Amino acid sequence: MEYQSYSIRQLLDAVSSGSVRIPAFQRGFVWDMDRVAYLMDSIYKNYPFGSLLFWRTKYKLSVERKLGQFELPQPKEDYPIDYVLDGQQRLTSIFSVFQTELKPTFDSAWLGIYFDLGAQEDVQESQFLALSEIDVDSSKHFPLSVLFDSVRYRDATTKFTIEPIIRLDRIQEKFKEVSIPAQILKTDDRAIVAIVFERVNRLGMELDTLQLLAAWTWNDDFDLLESFKELKEELEEFGFSQVGEDADLILRCAAAILMKDPTPDNLLELNGQQIRAAFPKVRNGILGAIDFLRIQLKVMSLKNLPSSALIIPLCTFFAET
Repeated sequence: MEYQSYSIRQLLDAVSSGSVRIPAFQRGFVWDMDRVAYLMDSIYKNYPFGSLLFWRTKYKLSVERKLGQFELPQPKEDYPIDYVLDGQQRLTSIFSVFQTELKPTFDSAWLGIYFDLGAQEDVQESQFLALSEIDVDSSKHFPLSVLFDSVRYRDATTKFTIEPIIRLDRIQEKFKEVSIPAQILKTDDRAIVAIVFERVNRLGMELDTLQLLAAWTWNDDFDLLESFKELKEELEEFGFSQVGEDADLILRCAAAILMKDPTPDNLLELNGQQIRAAFPKVRNGILGAIDFLRIQLKVMSLKNLPSSALIIPLCTFFAET
């Protein structure tokens, strides 16, 4: 494990160049805008806000995730890639607040983050606000998005008198001087990466069973989350989209088929290769059960069953036929 520090500018450049990326087994961006604003306040006040964990490899994964609302550009050839194993929420927040190069690929609830020049300096209360455009008072709300763009920063400060400009210059200096620590895991062993990812997340916000399995089973040829998505699309064609939308129900079916016990946590006893090899069996069991319900019993929707759990023993039966 190596240790490295990044300035915000270095992180912006690394993400914009495509060398920092999000693996598919990461959860998506889940922070609300107030939490993003509090992160900016912590950075500004030099409060601890955590480190990043990167997995550095020369191989690009076949399946990746967007960074928040941004589609990342392709990395340069023969260039090391840093996949984010821990700190994705912080990295996405920092990049989304300050970057000016990439365009969002979809409309989201993202708001601009502003420094409130009218707020008093306070060790606890945040001086940063998440605001929609209609709520911005340009006489006191200064956008952080311009801090790393010298032309836009200069234009944004021209309307202020000398005293607030001096204050804004100090704010800009603080963000430019920030040093963000990162641990770098250098390995091409997928098993090590999955184990590190699992342990890091269990020490922080614990992953659910599906996310743990996604990390544990993942390789370049198999993405459990993508397989669940494809199964959901198949089930929608038969009118059983509720099954595909219920990840816990699918996991219970998988546990019953593979472990003879419908408790999803039991699946964690299997290694990645076992689950990858058995997924077609799980898929066939679920599709067989639905075919039986539709054709033999004329049940055309999961809502017509007294309990969705009734599909579990049927899946177990049809997985073996």
